[in-house]
Amino acid sequence: MALILASASAIRRTMLEHAGVEFAVVPATVDEDSEKALHDDVAALATALAIKKALGVDARDDWVIGSDSVASVEGRRFDKPASRHDAAEHLRFFSGKVLDLTSAAALATGGAVHWSHCDTARLTVRSLSDAFIDSYLDAEWPAVGYCAGAFRLEGRGVQLFERIEGSYFTILGMPLLPLLGALRERRLIAT
Repeated sequence: MALILASASAIRRTMLEHAGVEFAVVPATVDEDSEKALHDDVAALATALAIKKALGVDARDDWVIGSDSVASVEGRRFDKPASRHDAAEHLRFFSGKVLDLTSAAALATGGAVHWSHCDTARLTVRSLSDAFIDSYLDAEWPAVGYCAGAFRLEGRGVQLFERIEGSYFTILGMPLLPLLGALRERRLIAT
């Protein structure tokens, strides 16, 4: 019995590796747009996407971790920016506001979900000048094009914020501590 991460996300892979979890990577293909149309609630959407990814890998008796994140500001959801211009527009909208980053994880085997968890972190974005946004994207684009919220907290993205409330791991894209607990409960990692 193996453990599979159903995500191509480098940061999710790094989180699990640093935690000492042994796993294989098999990215799931999920129609995210159809899920987005079904869910108005950010937590419901993040959880649904995590579950779809966990169930989206044909794993037989193996356990599959699905995970996803959704960024929202003032009730408006933001996808990963499609271009540098989109990233700049996102950052201008975020300026001086609270960004909610909601991350979910799910654990499945045998075609059934056995556990899921969702968590939200609140990040207060400082006032961002156009000059700062340009210099930030000069340094961080295209890497932040793969990130909900157009930032990497483990990089220069930390400069976007004046206050952060919530789990660092949730902000990185996966509620890691609850996931590790679920893996221990199922004896998929050392207890």
